[in-house]
Parts: sequence; structure tokens; C-alpha cells
Amino acid sequence: MNTAPRVAGTLAVLALFGAALFFALRSEEETRAIAQEQAAIAQAEPLRAAVSVDVEPFFKDERVQRILAQHKLPVQVSRVGSRDMAAKVGGADQPAFFMASGVVAANMVVDAARKAGKAATQSTPFHTPLVVASWEPVAKILVANGMARGLSPKVYGLDMEKLTQAMLAKQRWRDLKGSGEYAVSRSVLVSTTDIRRSNSAAMYLALTSAALNGDVVADRASAQQLATKLAELFKRQGYQENYVNGAFDDYLAIGMGKTPMAFVYEAQMLAQGLRGGLRPEMVLLYPQPTIVNKQVFVAMDERAKQLAELLAANKELQAIALEFGFRTGDAAAFAATAAKAGLAVEANVTQVIDPPGFDLMFEMIDIVSREMNQ
Repeated sequence: MNTAPRVAGTLAVLALFGAALFFALRSEEETRAIAQEQAAIAQAEPLRAAVSVDVEPFFKDERVQRILAQHKLPVQVSRVGSRDMAAKVGGADQPAFFMASGVVAANMVVDAARKAGKAATQSTPFHTPLVVASWEPVAKILVANGMARGLSPKVYGLDMEKLTQAMLAKQRWRDLKGSGEYAVSRSVLVSTTDIRRSNSAAMYLALTSAALNGDVVADRASAQQLATKLAELFKRQGYQENYVNGAFDDYLAIGMGKTPMAFVYEAQMLAQGLRGGLRPEMVLLYPQPTIVNKQVFVAMDERAKQLAELLAANKELQAIALEFGFRTGDAAAFAATAAKAGLAVEANVTQVIDPPGFDLMFEMIDIVSREMNQ
């Protein structure tokens, strides 16, 4: 009797059974590994953070939260004024990291950490230049009066020295050459936020003081003199919002009548454009020189350092940062994002200065604040 077919059949059944068992065990192993990974992700302790109003929406974006959770680096962020962050160093509720708007505030955090004997490291995953959000008719008036020049269609360079002198001279729009489309009695002023609370207003003080000084202010006597002189540019504005979003909202909602020029971050205009919220007559004026505002990540522990590295290296996180209007170092990606938003920008900002050192900067802020309180 030939048993070969029967043996062959049995072996085939056993092979199939073995393969099924192998795949079942592997599937069970993979399922267990996935479950363990998900449990580890769920159990990861959130990194508590103090962040500026500029980056709070980024960290609260669902996609960002998902990516950070996958890397076992979930975050729990609280909005804190950048200049208030240093007070949180060394306390019982010290965050794992800070994300300050601007190097001045970040240096305050690092200095406070040094004094408290704490380790702190800085990095800059993204940045944005400070600009003046304006309107085409206003820009043309500024050009006619030598205070601005066209750089490209709907993009202008702003002569900060001439503009600052015109504002201090209390010139009015109706008195300027070619003011027909905006012949109003308002004084020529740039709207800012409250310097007592806001980083962007402090950077406006840094730019206007450099414009009058001919260079970045580097000595105490000049700082005191210039701050006293420039205080009126803040006082004459009237009510000012605490955060840069408030000033920008006025620009968007009320328009040229109330806000012919608003000192904002370029990122705000770009993000607004991506939401489809720009009018055709809205334009950007780039102060020459301007200040590039860095979003400075200050890590206070090892996990926070890992997060800083992830923000700098992860392509998906960088792409999301672009959606919030920030520049990330990828010039081509930024240009593509601006084109998508329909916003004309200065792709390569080359005329840039730094603000004064934070001791001088805060003495100037203090002088202006005192003047405003009188």
C-alpha cells in the first residue's frame, strides 16, 4: 500500500498548522507590543511648560499633541507673559521648559536659573521678524514722503529713522505729501501693545531707539535719554492691548481708520492669510533694520532637552510651525507657505539688528513705563 500521499498530506497539514501558529503567535506578540507602547505613551508624565501667547496655539494643536505623545513627550502648557517667566525659576512649580518670545526674556530666564543653581539650555526652533502691518494707500503716502520704499509688489521697506523723526515731530497724515487717500487728522503713529506687558512693544522701543541713536543702544546714558524721549510715542497712542494679538485684532477688524500701522509679528499676518482672512489692500512694511524675534526654548531638564531636539528635527512639527506663520530655517518651504497664503513677504530679511542687552533694555522699559504712569 502506497502511504506517500497520506504522509505528504499530513506534512502539508502540519506545515499549514505550524504557519498559522507562527503567525498567530507573532500577531499576538505584535498586539502585546503595541499595547505596551500605547500604555507607555499614556503613562508618560506631561512636561509642564510656561509659553508665550505666540506659541500657545502651536502646542495646543491636536497634531502637535499627537506627535509629542508618540515620542512620550506630552506637554501641559500655560500661557505666561515672557517677561514674567523668570519669576517661575527655582520655585516649587518650576516648569520643565519655557518658550519665551524674544532673546531678552529668554536671557532673563537663563540668568535666573544661573542664580538659582539650575541648569538651563537654550535653542531656537523657529522665529519671525517684526513688521508693520499696513495698507496700500498708507504705504504709498510713506513712499511719497521718503519714509518707505517699495521692495517688491505689496512689500515695502520702512525707513525707521525718518518715520521716528516724523512721529516725534507730531506730523499728521493730512499734512503729508500725497495724503489724498488718507487725509485724516490723526497723528502719524505706529500702534503697539502695552510696553509694560508685551515683548513686541519692547522691540518697538529697541528699534526706534536704534533709529535715533544710529546704532543699537549700548550705554546707560543714551538708554535713559532715548527712553525718556520715546515715551511719548507710547503715551500718545492711548489705550494699548497687553498682548500682540489684541493690537492685530484691531488692525483686522476695524481697519485703516483706527489702525493705519500696527507693529506685529510677520507670523500673525502669514497665519491669517492661511485662514483666508486678508484683504487685498493689506501690505507688510519691513522696518530697515528690523529685529528677528526668536521663539526661544529654554530646557530645564533632560526630557525637555529631548523635546527641544524633536522640535528642531521633526519635519512634521516644522511644517505645522509654518502653518502658524513661523520661519523655521527652510527658506523654500516658507516661500511656498507665503504663496499659498497669498501674502507678499520679504523672503530674505537681511537688515537685522539685535535689541540692547537685557539690563539696558529693561531700564529703558522701566523709564517708559514710569512716564506712562504719570
